[in-house]
Amino acid sequence: MTDAILEKPQHSRSFRFHRFLNWFPMGLTYAFLYMGRYNLTVSKNALGDLMPKLDFGIIFGAGVITYAFSFLINGPLTDRMGGKKAILAGALGSSVMNALLGLMTYLILVKGAAINIILVFSIIYSINMYFQSFGAVAIVKVNASWFHVRERGVFGGIFGILIAMGIYFAFDWGTAIVEATQIKITSDLNFLQNVLRNLVGVTAGKVDQTWWVFFIPSILLFAFFMIELFLLKDRPGLAGFEDFDTADASSGEEDEQFSLKKLLIKILTNKIIITIAFIEFCTGVLRQGIMHWYLIFTKETGLSADHFMRAHWGLILMIAGSFGSMFAGLISDKIFGSRRGPVAALFYGLMIVLTISMGFVLNLNPFVLGAIVSFMSLAVIGTHGMLSGTATMDFGGRKGAATAVGLIDGFVYLGTGFQSISLAYLLTKSWNYWSPFLIPFAIIGFILAIRIWHAFPQAKRRK
Repeated sequence: MTDAILEKPQHSRSFRFHRFLNWFPMGLTYAFLYMGRYNLTVSKNALGDLMPKLDFGIIFGAGVITYAFSFLINGPLTDRMGGKKAILAGALGSSVMNALLGLMTYLILVKGAAINIILVFSIIYSINMYFQSFGAVAIVKVNASWFHVRERGVFGGIFGILIAMGIYFAFDWGTAIVEATQIKITSDLNFLQNVLRNLVGVTAGKVDQTWWVFFIPSILLFAFFMIELFLLKDRPGLAGFEDFDTADASSGEEDEQFSLKKLLIKILTNKIIITIAFIEFCTGVLRQGIMHWYLIFTKETGLSADHFMRAHWGLILMIAGSFGSMFAGLISDKIFGSRRGPVAALFYGLMIVLTISMGFVLNLNPFVLGAIVSFMSLAVIGTHGMLSGTATMDFGGRKGAATAVGLIDGFVYLGTGFQSISLAYLLTKSWNYWSPFLIPFAIIGFILAIRIWHAFPQAKRRK
């Protein structure tokens, strides 16, 4: 590989503009997929006794385990058919499933339908999560052809920001939707909330219209499905520009035919990718182990709905995640020579300190606990953007990016499912189990990240 190929390319202003038009709407689609994924947590708080912690843990756990194993199909499928078709499938499928979740909620609250919530919600939410799994593989697959390896640290930061935006949409927008569609107003509503309230005729009804927390993401996802249908391009060559060598693990293989067997062998025998997968299992445990349960903790411990940490939890996570992601991307490219391992190790070291600290403040101050959890979100989303969003492109290459991110994100959600079911059981007994459960995963993630400190993709020489 020549030094020229490894150098960051100088793109024209027109190229950069078209690249922005390519990834930004797709990024918003990905963020709205998050909104249509984590609205289950918002609905859990709104439904109260209709969905207790254990039921929520089982439903969410069923969904994320489905999500994890879906990557075995959707990763290689996306590498074969391209990222555009994958993001379209994800947006449309999730739109339909969110509409069905909204319909089931309506039937339960308005019609008093005797629906087995655990069974019905688990099935629909699991199908939703199957379609959701197209999101990450699609965005990484498309951008693997648009970003050089020396630019991908910054893209990893962008990827993390998109995740953080999705979390913000899910929690803050979702909570705002729930507040606006309640019969009894518990806080001051903003202009948009009042518009929604009047539009759906809340005051004319007899029950809270919680189903809109599912219907609105469904509408947004369908709208972006239509936008992406016409706007998105899989690679620069389809947008009127020349395709270029991105200097990743697929360099020198441009003319080779797609081979699923060869691709799977390449991915599954790569020790670095496998190590990253196990790190991201820990990331799944830690990310959802704090992000979901803190909001439930604040409600159960009597923290006012107007308290800043509870009322703006999504905004806090978005700011923390965005800062952590951009910081991770910049130091990866500018300080560590586009290596991703050092960033993951530094952030996991921070998470060890923070998970231990959680145990000391759990029953003392919810604001301090919220601050600790926010910094954990900064570290864990920054790590996730670097590994799932960037390292997958580096070591999977353009040809295997979707399969690589499928494997790694699959492990993230295996970790998510593990923590969902485990913490649902443990925290039903006592919140004192929260911190001790998380600490070992922070330590394991740190040790594994140290092992890939020097990892960098080895691209083939052109003949």
